[in-house]
Amino acid sequence: MPARPRTVVAEDQYLLRDGLTHLLVAHGFDVVAAVGSGPELAAALWEHRPDVSIVDVRMPPTNTDEGLQVALAARRETPGLPILVLSQHVEQLYARELLADGTGAVGYLLKDRVFNAEQFIDAVRRVAAGGTAMDPEVIAKLVAGNASDPLAALTPREREVLGLMAEGCSNAAIASRLHFSEGAVGKHTANIFAKLGISASDDTNRRVLAVLKFLGSS
Repeated sequence: MPARPRTVVAEDQYLLRDGLTHLLVAHGFDVVAAVGSGPELAAALWEHRPDVSIVDVRMPPTNTDEGLQVALAARRETPGLPILVLSQHVEQLYARELLADGTGAVGYLLKDRVFNAEQFIDAVRRVAAGGTAMDPEVIAKLVAGNASDPLAALTPREREVLGLMAEGCSNAAIASRLHFSEGAVGKHTANIFAKLGISASDDTNRRVLAVLKFLGSS
C-alpha cells in the first residue's frame, strides 16, 4: 500500500462526503476525487485508478444501488480493486456480491461505524492493503440467514477465529481480542484452511475463501 493511498470518495450527502474527505486526508490519504453520483463515480474510478474507494450504496440518479453497481462493475473490470462500501442498513445480497470473486480488498460497513474514526480508518487501510473489513452486524445477519452448516468440522474456538477473520481482523488483532498468542491464532487458521479444503494459491486469498464458506455463499 502506498504511503499516501490515492482515494476516491463517493457519497451523495455533501456534509458526510466533506467529512469523510477531511478525515481521510488527516490520516494520510490522498483524496483524488470526491463525487456525489453513480456516473461521477464511474468516471473517477476510470480516470484515477485509486488505491482504495469508499462508496455509498445508494446514489443518484436512481437512488437505489447505483454506487454498488458501479463498484461491482469496476471490480469485474479490475479484479481486486479495493472497495469499501458504506450502507445505511444491512443488505445481505450486496455483501455476498462483494465477496463473491474471492480476491479480497473489499469491505462493507454500516454508516454508523464512520463515527468511530479510529475503527473506520483501520478498516479503510485493511481494504487498501488487500484485506477485508466486514461489519460485525453484517456478519451476524448473514450467518443467521444461512440454514446450512458447512463448518461442522470446526471446533468452537476455530469458529470464533473465523468469525473475527470475517470482520477483517489480522492474526495479531485476533490474538489480542481472544487473549492468546499470535502463534496459536496461526495454528487455528491453518486448521481452518485444512478442514475447509482451502489450499494455498497465487490467484486467490485463502482468508476470503474461508470467509465465503463461513457466510455460506460459496
